[in-house]
Amino acid sequence: MPAGKKGNRKEQILQCLAEMLESHSGQRITTAKLAEKVGVSEAALYRHFPSKARMYEGLIEFIEGTLLSRINIILEKDKSTEGRISNIMKLILGFAEMNRGITAILTGDALMGEHDRLRERVAALFEKLETQFKQVLRERKLREGKNFPIDEAALANMLLAYTEGKMNQFVRSGFTRSPMEGFDAQWKGWQLFW
Repeated sequence: MPAGKKGNRKEQILQCLAEMLESHSGQRITTAKLAEKVGVSEAALYRHFPSKARMYEGLIEFIEGTLLSRINIILEKDKSTEGRISNIMKLILGFAEMNRGITAILTGDALMGEHDRLRERVAALFEKLETQFKQVLRERKLREGKNFPIDEAALANMLLAYTEGKMNQFVRSGFTRSPMEGFDAQWKGWQLFW
């Protein structure tokens, strides 16, 4: 099989897995059901991924690569702390809204009964996001000559907790309550920090 076609099949498997995580929310996805959806045998799935855990890891790698690369673009384009933080939060919440099945991975809903290392990978991703928030907040003093009324690490944790909470509401609502719902009005409440 040509390398391009093999790569496309891997992407197809991951896309089908993400779709199934959305449409079968809260249910365990079996390799038999996934193979049926992809239109291949279970053995064919395992030719592309040595285990189901590696399929989930492939999705987690996609999430991490997408979010971190787009955060870097935000950091290059936007120089104000408020704009950077707002845009990073909108990025994460917008990504969650557009990738429902993947959001179920981020909240841990899709990982129930799966390998602990998958939850550890998601936790590591959230630690990277919190580190990004901290970095942006700490640069404020250098860029704008201003301090925050609370410690930057505590504020970064609060921003991450808000973001995670909005994603959890989205999954818990069966993907009906947008994670962006009320963001602009709620962002005004954060104005006391800027």
